[in-house]
Amino acid sequence: MSLTTPTTKEISDNIIAQLEASLNQTIPLLPKSFLRVLAKVLAGVFILLYKYGGFMFLQIFVQTASANETIVNGKSIVPLTEWGRLIGIGDPVAATQAELLVDITVENQIGSLSSGTQLVNVDNGVTYITIGAILLNAATVQANIRAVSDQSGGGGAGAIGNLDPGAIVSFANPLANVARDTVVDSQVVTGANGESTEAYRQRVIDRFQKRPQGGAYVDYEIWGEEVAGIINAYPYTSDNPGQVDVYVEANTDTDPDGIPTTAQLEAVLDSINFDQNGLASRRPANALANTFAITRVGFDCTVSGLIVDNLATIQAQIDAAVIEFFLDAEPFIDGLTIPPRLDRITRSSLIGLIDDIVSAANGTFTTVFFSETGIGGSLELYILQQGEKAKLSTSVVFI
Repeated sequence: MSLTTPTTKEISDNIIAQLEASLNQTIPLLPKSFLRVLAKVLAGVFILLYKYGGFMFLQIFVQTASANETIVNGKSIVPLTEWGRLIGIGDPVAATQAELLVDITVENQIGSLSSGTQLVNVDNGVTYITIGAILLNAATVQANIRAVSDQSGGGGAGAIGNLDPGAIVSFANPLANVARDTVVDSQVVTGANGESTEAYRQRVIDRFQKRPQGGAYVDYEIWGEEVAGIINAYPYTSDNPGQVDVYVEANTDTDPDGIPTTAQLEAVLDSINFDQNGLASRRPANALANTFAITRVGFDCTVSGLIVDNLATIQAQIDAAVIEFFLDAEPFIDGLTIPPRLDRITRSSLIGLIDDIVSAANGTFTTVFFSETGIGGSLELYILQQGEKAKLSTSVVFI
């Protein structure tokens, strides 16, 4: 049987009916009748119990557990986070602060630049500080700076603090012996936004489905996805004996295709090699890990003969659905990936996807074609290979 929460009126009517049966008389219809008022008050109490009971029931499943703070009997908990702690993945990954290497032009080679000196980038409005004191003993010296605050009050954490090489970061106040503007040389630590609720929820579910096994594929996936800004890690046995190749996908905060930065690849490698305490307690001692960025394979999609009312609306729906279709595809790793397989991109699946949208709008279309961007030729099947992910290169073409 299904559990359905009744409405307040249904409960109130039920109480009135029971009272009439018990008293063997009809209760007056006046809305301010004492028993009718009492029935509504009691119905409100019962509704609260129904709602509270339903909420508590949802917390026993990871898929529906709340990510909001809940206070029960004076104790504050976040149900979803408690599931994460229980299964051993800890709290959601916090946002990280970007760290940059900048070139400072020295106008007078004397003295030093104090640690904590503030710099600002006018484009993103982020304030940075220098990490450690820097001797001004050359025409150009380098310094590490870290994002510490931003205009939205986020403490500088997240992708907002990332800057490309060549960007200008200026000292907040003019300083003696150095030019005001500095130039970003490279990104030392990639700033990443905090882990989203749904990404964290999926990680909890994955841990229940894929338990650590002392160096199996699943462990490399878990270790890689612990890093801030990393959403997928795909491990493979390398062609080189004793090595494991891990292909890494980042979120779209720093790159629209999810291509990780060099700093993120290094962070994943560190996570594979060392635990939270800096101990080499993770990968087997005789296994060498390598980290690589995923590659995005672009596809073009064409729909022919579309006839439907509200053509622009349906075309937009088809375009959004096809974009999601390609982004959902991912490599299949035997012994790690949980079915159904998503590595097989087929023309028949695309036809079925578009048919659902068009049929719901009482329309028709002739057929669908897809091909690899730059290669041409209609495909019936494409199987993603090692480290490959898919994307729709351009909007769906309608002919």
